[in-house]
Amino acid sequence: MEKKYINNNSTISLIVGILSILVPLFGFFLGVIGIVISRKAIKEIERNNEDGRGFAISGLFCSIIGIILQFFGIVGIIAYYSLTTTKVITF
Repeated sequence: MEKKYINNNSTISLIVGILSILVPLFGFFLGVIGIVISRKAIKEIERNNEDGRGFAISGLFCSIIGIILQFFGIVGIIAYYSLTTTKVITF
């Protein structure tokens, strides 16, 4: 039985996907990069009959979750500063 190799891009997509969840603000861009790499990995796995499809799908899932969390974080920061600004009234 021939040993199948795990696709390198699938491992990278999983790492970048996890980082997109953990790294504040910059995680949004990591999520986009993770989606691109995981889609590329899935296509390579199908074409070359390699292992690592689970890593690539997990990386895609983590990247999407990371983008959603970062989006809500950015919206929350904007909402916080827009609602807590104080106006100074001068006479």
